[in-house]
Amino acid sequence: MNVLPSEATALLYLAVAVCFILALKGLSSPRTARRGNLIGAAGAAIAVVTVFLSARLENLPAILIAVAVGAAIAAPIARRVHMTQMPQLVALFNGVGGGAAALVAILELAAHDGAWVRAAVVFTLVVGAVSFAGSAITVAKLQELMTTRPVIFTGMRFAMTAVVVALLVAAVLVTATGNLVWASVLLLLGLAGGVLLVLPVGGADVPIVISLLNAFTGLAVAASGVVLDNVLLLVAGTLVGASGTILTRAMAAAMGRGVSGILFGAFRGGSTAGGGTVSERPVRASGPEDVAVMLGYAQRVVMVPGYGLAVSQGQHTIAELADALEARGVEVSFAIHPVAGRMPGHMNVLLAEANVPYESLREMAEVNPEFRNVDVALVVGANDVVNPAAKTSPGSPIYGMPILEVSDAGQVVFLKRSMRPGFAGIENELLYSPKTTLLFGDAKESLTRVLGAVKAL
Repeated sequence: MNVLPSEATALLYLAVAVCFILALKGLSSPRTARRGNLIGAAGAAIAVVTVFLSARLENLPAILIAVAVGAAIAAPIARRVHMTQMPQLVALFNGVGGGAAALVAILELAAHDGAWVRAAVVFTLVVGAVSFAGSAITVAKLQELMTTRPVIFTGMRFAMTAVVVALLVAAVLVTATGNLVWASVLLLLGLAGGVLLVLPVGGADVPIVISLLNAFTGLAVAASGVVLDNVLLLVAGTLVGASGTILTRAMAAAMGRGVSGILFGAFRGGSTAGGGTVSERPVRASGPEDVAVMLGYAQRVVMVPGYGLAVSQGQHTIAELADALEARGVEVSFAIHPVAGRMPGHMNVLLAEANVPYESLREMAEVNPEFRNVDVALVVGANDVVNPAAKTSPGSPIYGMPILEVSDAGQVVFLKRSMRPGFAGIENELLYSPKTTLLFGDAKESLTRVLGAVKAL
């Protein structure tokens, strides 16, 4: 359309960049996350409108049809997705973004002769393809369309090395010649590289790889900004790449692992996916009335939410239980592990849905020294983030991961569906401790029964 002058376009792009920066700032805290999300959405809307008003668009009807079809598909999916499936949704969006950047790179290859621009095209093509294929594998793993355990095969290291060498050779050839045939080969090699990169990752490492692939997509988008001479794409892609990198490092630190260990740990037995075996040792199990007595007559209770709470959608029930205990004079708080659930902030968002006061949420470093003074630690659907094996078993897949020290509490109550291990696939010795009581069943149903028993005290 080319309605806006270049000066107005530049100012609007600057405003959009500021919106994206403010959005990231807002998303850094649960208190301001909703506002940050709205600011980011507003910035994206302004960016799209600016492009339509400032660029000379060919095939406008086809573009509008594509936008309408994409919105019709994405909006219902985003509205209906459960909190437990949010990492899959993020991975899906990452993959689509990376794939789009790769396709744009191929289409733009013939339009550029300069070696530096071709290098940017090659970078966009490779990283976008890796992000697309890798994200597809993470979605399949988390959605249990394939095994969540690491997948390795004989000669896999040599296959990965061969793909990397072939990628480098094809990249040089495409940069030098601009040949579309070699570009197609490069695309296929990038897809193969993405698959091989993610297959050896399993267990609780998968969400971390999603964050890493998010950073890859950002870099691909930034490079496509160079190819298309679009400052906004360059800025937005750089922000996504930087924030994704920071988040990946933070998640890896919360797991007590390095990024290389996450990607290649399975080759040396260092994945967070264990054997998944279940011991036949006896445990102490109780009914909801017994648990209610323990909680109702305690002075201080700390609740530890986990993935099982999210699956059962029991956040409103646990919030009501906390209110009922506080009405009896019990001090109640929630201990939040940085990677509890499937992504950072998962438990914060879940409890915010139930209007749990932010002041009641305690971060790991803050609450760990206080567990010695806690009468009862109520663990709801969490396992790996409280597993002492992270401190006591050097051969454990999660060894070195910081955990919530619930074992220091006077009594520990686990609400579990079964004795099945957590996402890391290893047993939790705390389940067999004399101070531990287990209440089996769906987390929401168990909480509802405990709540009823507390009210009847």
